[in-house]
Amino acid sequence: MNHDVLKIKILIVLQVVLGFWGVQNATAKERYQAIHSGIPWFDQNNNTVNAHGACIVKEGGKFYLFGEYKTDSANVFIGFSCYSSTDLVNWKFEKIVLPQQKEGLLGPDRIGERVKVMKCPETGEYVMYMHTDDRKYNDPHIGYATCKTIDGDYQFQGALLYEGKPIRKWDMGTFQDTDGKGYLLIHHGTIYELSSDFKSAKRLVVSKVPTGESPTVFKSHGIYFWLSSHLTSWERNDNYYMTATSLEGPWKMHGTFAPEGTLTWNSQCTFVLPIAGSKDTTFMYMGDRWSFPRQGSAATYVWQPLNVEGDSISIPDFQQNWKVNVQTGNWSPSKLNGQVVENSDLKQLSFSGAWIGSSKENQYSDTRSNASGASFSIAFKGSQIGVFGVARPDGGYAKVEIQDYKGKPVISSLVDFYCKFPEPSLKFLSPSLRRGQYRLIVTVVGEHGNWYSKNGTEYGSSGNKVSVDKIVIEK
Repeated sequence: MNHDVLKIKILIVLQVVLGFWGVQNATAKERYQAIHSGIPWFDQNNNTVNAHGACIVKEGGKFYLFGEYKTDSANVFIGFSCYSSTDLVNWKFEKIVLPQQKEGLLGPDRIGERVKVMKCPETGEYVMYMHTDDRKYNDPHIGYATCKTIDGDYQFQGALLYEGKPIRKWDMGTFQDTDGKGYLLIHHGTIYELSSDFKSAKRLVVSKVPTGESPTVFKSHGIYFWLSSHLTSWERNDNYYMTATSLEGPWKMHGTFAPEGTLTWNSQCTFVLPIAGSKDTTFMYMGDRWSFPRQGSAATYVWQPLNVEGDSISIPDFQQNWKVNVQTGNWSPSKLNGQVVENSDLKQLSFSGAWIGSSKENQYSDTRSNASGASFSIAFKGSQIGVFGVARPDGGYAKVEIQDYKGKPVISSLVDFYCKFPEPSLKFLSPSLRRGQYRLIVTVVGEHGNWYSKNGTEYGSSGNKVSVDKIVIEK
């Protein structure tokens, strides 16, 4: 097969400054230069950041990311993870701050989701909230845990009570108002005010507001914004929002905040982080791009700057790469640095298996395969490499691996090429490595995600296709 007819484009990005990035002698800030949405992120140990259904708490000049530590084998609670960062770009794995318990609501073969953490002004304790359940979602509770330090060992305290009874609900979130009061958000439109020690619910603020799941609330200039998701299991959908000048309401429905049909840029809302600085405040939308069943390695995060104008919010354009100045509060788009040089010489690529070039039926100039085990590789000299591709309704998983010149694995990740509509974007970007000789290998796994909702509706991909259209190399 003549692979010169294939349409993979090799883009060589030449570094225009002296020096190079190295894992051993680099600071955390040098590993990534921007927030890259929808791709795997790697921590200081070159492991994928595993923190889903997450929240972020700022404390002592650092941002702490708490999330569900997922596996690729089953939807069970393993623990809640904690990562820290000074720039919201490079994340250091701290530890599992709340592991699986020996028994009870977070015991073996149970579910723990939607972890949220707030600092109680009265006690100074950090209180963690979560949805606990059995694997069939027939035993929902809102649970809580406490810790004296933000990144310490959280102690699970059991079910959160309201009027002496457990709150038997599932999807949840939290919101801390500017006066320090804490609130528990529940699916389908319920808000509880928490007690002064944050260890129980003391007042039902509002109920039966017409919302869905994954409730998220933030406040800007006296206006409360309530984001929510439709019920489509792990599938993405067009999330929507409401506003009010009081948590008691009345709540005004506005509709979607991302262009309809983009499925909220292929994500489900989980949290909104205000990044207040000396000049501005950026409200960062945090969403999950679920990838059941390979949640541990292939599920990613969609973080985007929200436009907030009066009582309207929007994410009109997808920012693939962007950065926020945590000192000033300003955000700006970002690009991969350096000069872009297109290289049409494809002889350096090595193919194995059935790879197909672009066709008249395909609007994208890409190379694709659905044959399990099919792969291609490219040897390169540089410090960073990225892969662009097209996700599709019949997309599957690819294994993306970087090896050093001795063939030793340096980075490895699963990448999900599924989307309900054709979606071209960056799919993988390595952290900055020590400049040297490496090989990138992309392999078709031959698997794809499929799942069912409670009512039996089937979701997910119809095929195992992997589609790549260009590669970026940082020299």
